Parts: sequence; structure tokens; C-alpha cells
Amino acid sequence: MIFRILETKIAQQLKDDSAADRRFMALALALGRRGLGRTATNPAVGAVVVKDGIVLGRGWTAPGGRPHAEPQALARAGAAARGATLYVTLEPCSHHGKTPPCADAVVAAGIARVVSAMEDPNPEVAGQGHARLRAAGIKVDVGLFRAEAERDHAGHIRRVRDGRPHVVIKLAVSRDDKIAGEGRRPVAITGPAAQARTHLLRAQCDAILIGIGTALADDPLLTCRLPGLEVRSPRRVVLDSHLRLPLGGRLARSARQAPLWVITSAAAEAPAAALLGAEGAEVIRLDGTAQAADLETVLRELSRRGVTRLLVEGGSRVAASFLREGLADEFWLLRGPGEIGPKGLDALDGLALAAITDAPQWRLRTSEPLAGDTLTIYDHQS
Repeated sequence: MIFRILETKIAQQLKDDSAADRRFMALALALGRRGLGRTATNPAVGAVVVKDGIVLGRGWTAPGGRPHAEPQALARAGAAARGATLYVTLEPCSHHGKTPPCADAVVAAGIARVVSAMEDPNPEVAGQGHARLRAAGIKVDVGLFRAEAERDHAGHIRRVRDGRPHVVIKLAVSRDDKIAGEGRRPVAITGPAAQARTHLLRAQCDAILIGIGTALADDPLLTCRLPGLEVRSPRRVVLDSHLRLPLGGRLARSARQAPLWVITSAAAEAPAAALLGAEGAEVIRLDGTAQAADLETVLRELSRRGVTRLLVEGGSRVAASFLREGLADEFWLLRGPGEIGPKGLDALDGLALAAITDAPQWRLRTSEPLAGDTLTIYDHQS
């Protein structure tokens, strides 16, 4: 009987500990997401220092990538961190970069246990941070909420493994799978709730990309206009092989307020490049062209410039090109309730939406209503 009572108490304690671990790691993930779109080229990490169920310190990667999350959380905890548990969404770094190794800071603070969501795929870390902690006598548990952490750190993972950003394609389509009216005429498809969700997604990405066709047809601004998040507008990128972007359009006129990169071919005319440069845009010349066949070169250049999360917002040709080239990682489909009609512009140039929605290589992550519209998110299985 005594042993049964002890076994019951131990089982309950393990259950309580597991629930606490999940709660505090969920907090660390939420904190880390505050940095999405602002920390490149560093990952947006979250960290929490906890002792006896009390949060002693919180931290997340600062804009520009430093300071890192762990030293901020440890600094806020102070001397009380000794003997505490650190919850962190990515393995603490073990190498000397522009800041000292976070693993050394964790050891120096006297942390007794580290709960880490995942190992860092960066070859400069790759398990060495966890090994350093264990060598110092710290208990290390790895893997709690790994899938969620991998999604949050997808830009970092894709960049260090493949040398390109994590690519998110977003399309707003009508009930009959159109994205514009006849002749590419802009049409309001979704309502304010869906539009607000799009602006939040923009704020969480390092750059947003469109083709010149969308720039000419829609004259978009491509900034984040959510109250309080206006400063988090991503870099705007336009694929424009012949430099047709109008100087009087909203993109060029706002180039000094939000960065504008115009990617063009090496053969583009110098006077047009000079005029765009005078407006504040940066013209990036690539060998070959900035067409669909050269998207890998475009992505490598963006990655070299620090972009880890890229949002592709338009249009049908550009989105279809990323899909055909196998360069899309997420697909956000916002569907409005109205129809545009058979003369409207198809969502994907030459591709049916079923190439995403019914394809085995695309997995449905979530579907949710947005005040009359619907958001459905798919993840590519690579």
C-alpha cells in the first residue's frame, strides 16, 4: 500500500512537472515570436528563467539579432537564477560571434536545468551548446514543442541548410478562385480582419516580394499598417527585369520610408536604375535575368543580404513560378465569399489551386474563419 501511494505521488508529480514544462516553453515560444521579422540574420529566440513555478526572467532576441534571448532572461533573473530552470526555444549558442557564447552565460548563472526545444542546425553550434551545458553538470532536456520551434525558426533553418530564405506564398482569392478582375483590374476580395492578418504576417517577415506585373496593376505600398507596428514594415522587393517600376508609384515614392529593392537583370538600362536610385530605391543587378527561371539566384542574393523569411504576395505568375520551381515552403490562402466571374484572373498562372490544396506534398496546418473570410495554411513536406 505504501509503495502504491508513493508511485501515485511520483506519477502525479511527473504529470505536474510535464504540464509546467509545457506552459513555460509555450511562454518562451510566444516571447520569441515577438522578434520575427526583426532579428535577421539571427533566429528569433525566446527564453524564460523559472524557479519553484515562478518566472524570474524573460528574454527574446533583440532587433538586429543581439543581445540574444538567454542573457537577457538571465540578467533579469539576476542572482536568483542559480538553481533555476531555463526554457529556451533553440539550443544556446556555443561559439564566439559578435557576442560571447550563450552557453557560457547559462553555466556562469548557475542554471540547474535547461529545457531546449530543438538543436541548432547551424554547423557552428549543432549540439555543441547542449554538450557544453551537460559537461558543466546541467541537466538538459531537448525536444519539447520541437515542431512549433521548427516552424518559428524556419527562416534560420532554411538559410543555414539551403542558403535561401523560408518562402511563404500568400494569395487572396474569390470563391471562384480568382485574384483580380478582367484585365488584372484590382478587386476587393477579403475584409478588414483578413487584411489585418496579412499586415501582421508582413511584420513577421524580413522581406515581401512581388513581380512587376502586380506593381503596375495594383500600385501597392506593401507596408505594415497595423497600429503600433508601422515601424515593422519589411523590405519591399520587386522583380523587374526591364526596370519598368514607375517613379510616381507608391513604392518608389515611399522608398525613403521603407526599404525598396528592385531586382533586375545585368542588361537593364543605367538611366532607369539611376532614377530609381535617386528616389531611394536600391537597384540590384543579377547575372542573367530576374525571371522565374532565375528565382534560385534571387533567393540566394536575398539570403546573402540577411533575409531569412520571405513573403511572396503577388501575383499569379510569380506565385506559380515559385511553386513550379519547388521554392515555396508555406502557402497562405485567404478566401473571400464573393465571385469575380470567368473573365477574372486565375489565382495561379497555369496551375489549379488543387496543386496545393489536394497535393500530397502539401499538408494542411490550419483553417480558421476571419469575419466572413477563411484563412487556410498549408506546409510543404520537404
